[in-house]
Amino acid sequence: MPRLSPEQVAQFEEQGYLVVEQLFDPVADLDPIIEEYKGVLERLAHDLYEKGEITSLYNELPFGERLIRIYQESGKVHAQYFDFSLPQGNVKFDTPMWVGRAVFSAMSNPRLLDAVESIIGPEIYSNPVQHVRIKPPEHLTPRDENGNLQLGATPWHQDNGVVLPEADETDMLTVWFPLLDAPVEAGPLQVIPYSHRDGLRTHCPGGVGGLAIPDQLLEMDQAIPVPLKRGDVLFLTKRTCHSSLSNVSDNIRWSFDLRYNPIGQATGRGAFPGFVARSHAHPETELHDADAWADLWRATRKRMAEENSNERFNRWDSRALVCA
Repeated sequence: MPRLSPEQVAQFEEQGYLVVEQLFDPVADLDPIIEEYKGVLERLAHDLYEKGEITSLYNELPFGERLIRIYQESGKVHAQYFDFSLPQGNVKFDTPMWVGRAVFSAMSNPRLLDAVESIIGPEIYSNPVQHVRIKPPEHLTPRDENGNLQLGATPWHQDNGVVLPEADETDMLTVWFPLLDAPVEAGPLQVIPYSHRDGLRTHCPGGVGGLAIPDQLLEMDQAIPVPLKRGDVLFLTKRTCHSSLSNVSDNIRWSFDLRYNPIGQATGRGAFPGFVARSHAHPETELHDADAWADLWRATRKRMAEENSNERFNRWDSRALVCA
């Protein structure tokens, strides 16, 4: 795929977001990820079955229905099992994560990197602020002891706001794309165009959804949903205010969100490993080995477990007046 046009880059810089349709080939690029995750779900099902937390493997069901039934019967959302990042605290030697080859291939996809290069330049670092989100319909999602959804809509935030201040000058780019079609009812992202122009806003910690910008600091009347087809990609600046809508459909909403920044700039989450995805200046530094990438994450998990690490991951204080 050719790099982004000057008009696309100008739109991104002006409005703070850009949708590129069919950047990925749904069959060649996305289906291998889906197939890989079927194996992850299979392992989760067997683990829970052996512990007596579910009474069936539900292996006759398609992926989305199977995940929903397993979450419902176990009474728990097992999101960490699928994620290709670690939690921000209480990491154990056996904390689950998935760092598979198809995931790495998506991060290193040449067409994706061509588009990223159009925005941040040719020296591209894969920033470790990255996640898979597999969200069941909210009416079928388990709740905690307080009656709150264990996994629901993501609150309003800026990606600059969920990393440390060391990355405030980093040219961080967010890449969000669905593995399945994400119509409005499935709970895709919503954005506030032009919101990146007003700098970093205060985020309040706490609550089920984590960090959130208070409504009074947002231009809520300007928010627009961004439904996507599988193969489409949404690009965001690090200061574009965005959230997700609730999944009110009958199927899962399945998406990746990735970050990239120029090589040498702070990632804002230095405890986690990134890698050189593309370098015109030093191509020998590029990482093309999916197993080596997975080893970086396993080594990080081991280090954090050994150190009983509870490193600081954000700057915010709930005592801020706007958070009261």
